[in-house]
Amino acid sequence: MIHTIGIDIGSGAVKSVLFRNGDAGPEWVARRCERIRSRDPMTLAREGFEGVLADAGLAEGDIAYTATTGEGENVKFATGHFYSMTTHARGGIYLDPNARAVVDIGALNGRAIYVDERGKVLSYKMTSQCASGSGQFLENIARYLGVAVEEIGPLSQGSREPEKVSSICAVLAETDVINMVSRGIATPDILKGIHLSMASRIVKLLKITGIKSGVALLTGGLALDSGLLAAIQEEMVNEKVGVTARSHPDSIYAGAIGAALWGAFRHERLAELQEQVAA
Repeated sequence: MIHTIGIDIGSGAVKSVLFRNGDAGPEWVARRCERIRSRDPMTLAREGFEGVLADAGLAEGDIAYTATTGEGENVKFATGHFYSMTTHARGGIYLDPNARAVVDIGALNGRAIYVDERGKVLSYKMTSQCASGSGQFLENIARYLGVAVEEIGPLSQGSREPEKVSSICAVLAETDVINMVSRGIATPDILKGIHLSMASRIVKLLKITGIKSGVALLTGGLALDSGLLAAIQEEMVNEKVGVTARSHPDSIYAGAIGAALWGAFRHERLAELQEQVAA
């Protein structure tokens, strides 16, 4: 029985999870999520680490492996670091074993990852950081419209005449939105239009990866945006893509989960190597 911790430092939040790994498989014991909001991510990583330890009633010495992902390669107390594409793939399979693609939509960019049943990455496609298909872009628009982040999804789903954003560039897209407001376009129609534009790019990314059927699980900061999920499902039908898009209540933790699980795997392999050398 070993315990591992996974820490995912993103552009918008720091997620920490603690797992117990034994013969019965991995068991999720504790979790923490902190929005960065101009705070030091390294400090939040340490606080998350100590927080999940406290929640699980464990000490630092009880942890066999602390794995980071995302922007966490400089976390000094970590045992190792894993590339975020592989951690989101593994975490996505843990959350939804039927997933054959993971769509990670973060604060600055998005990517579609085609995976097998073990979470092995088969192919992937990524947006550029300046794209108007990111969490930061959507938050900026919501702030301009005077809408709380948690209101975005329900408002979008109430749209009757969505107004699509044509620009891929985030800066130009924000100008499009300003023009829409001046023309009197309703807030729900603006938000649904943004969601449809984002969904169109996400579905194109998925098609490029090669996935043709199965489940695509949304992860990352926008995974729980019900309006975006609905727009992606709508776009799947329009593009005749036989893939089912869905989310999970814990989708935001996918990267941290994958890091913790890969940490357990690496710890076991290192232990086996040490036994072989000792023999």
